[in-house]
Amino acid sequence: MRFQTKNVHFPQKMETSEVSKTKPIYQTSAFSFHDIDDMESYFEGKKSYMYTRMGNPNTDDLGKGVADLEGAEMGVASASGLSAILAGVLAVAKTGDHIIATEDLYGGTYQLFAHELKDFGISVSFVDYSSREEIEDEIRENTVLLYTESITNPLLRVEDLEGIVKIAASHGLKTMVDNTFATPYLIRPHEIGADIVAHSATKYIAGHSDVSAGIVTGSRELMVKAKGKVSILGSNLGPFDGWLGCRGLKTLSLRMERQCSNAQKLARSLEGHAKINNVFYPKAVSEEGNGAIVTIDLAEGISVQEFSTKLDWVKIVPTLAGVETSITYPVGTSHRPVPKDMREKLGVTDSMIRISVGIEDAEDIVEVFQKALS
Repeated sequence: MRFQTKNVHFPQKMETSEVSKTKPIYQTSAFSFHDIDDMESYFEGKKSYMYTRMGNPNTDDLGKGVADLEGAEMGVASASGLSAILAGVLAVAKTGDHIIATEDLYGGTYQLFAHELKDFGISVSFVDYSSREEIEDEIRENTVLLYTESITNPLLRVEDLEGIVKIAASHGLKTMVDNTFATPYLIRPHEIGADIVAHSATKYIAGHSDVSAGIVTGSRELMVKAKGKVSILGSNLGPFDGWLGCRGLKTLSLRMERQCSNAQKLARSLEGHAKINNVFYPKAVSEEGNGAIVTIDLAEGISVQEFSTKLDWVKIVPTLAGVETSITYPVGTSHRPVPKDMREKLGVTDSMIRISVGIEDAEDIVEVFQKALS
């Protein structure tokens, strides 16, 4: 081969008996075949991979890893939490169908449901999920799905998943749960009877603030449909992000154990503080802990802006769940798309701060917030 040809064709194909301790990164857009008949074997189900948009070993590993922890038959990885939610919804709902969602949703999900699904011809009602009567009153002939979050964002209401599943089963509906805040370390909705579980894997699944990814899990029948939606809508996850997500997933239990413990200590230290109206932190979520998020509503006259500048090493970010403790301002970030009147009804105030508790020393975390308040 001449120089320009050699410049392109490296490394040469090679067969090896070496087996890597960790999964290699299949950083490729497509997979090669011996001949045309060999390529056809993919469509006959004899080969697993052809084109990374349609599947890749690294992204499939991430989906399978989360599905195994959730107790599901199959998991599908996608480019973000919202794309995973969309894929899960479209695995169940089609044009003309109706969904009932809890009103205290993450703002991005609210925007997806309230606006974008209209273009698919899917209608959504938002109701108070603490009321069984409100849910059942909203069920229509074309209702196909009940949607909620295991622990809601940012007020940390713990959903009665058993009750929701019972309502759905009695009316022949599917249930879908965003399990991002709880993770399968604390709650496994499939074990309670939920049909579909979604994660923003950007958060605790990957865990290190260096990946944007989503996961949806469920029965093989539903997930084959979800995977098809991810592929045809072009919302697939890249191989390297899949590999990073798998690496992060391996330490999920270690991170959650420390973060839940730290959050519990922080919440206790802030309860009753004169400069805080309310401390939101779940109770009795799981024997393993109550989550790693603490939400506080600052007292009247306390400046959110000034408070945020006094937090020393705590980062201000629009997300959560990294190993470093951080804060965000829900009204300005996660719940910005939610109309003000709905935010007020839910109790998401202009003085609210959501704290994502990290793996640092608990005493340092408590100290930095106490100093900021004083």
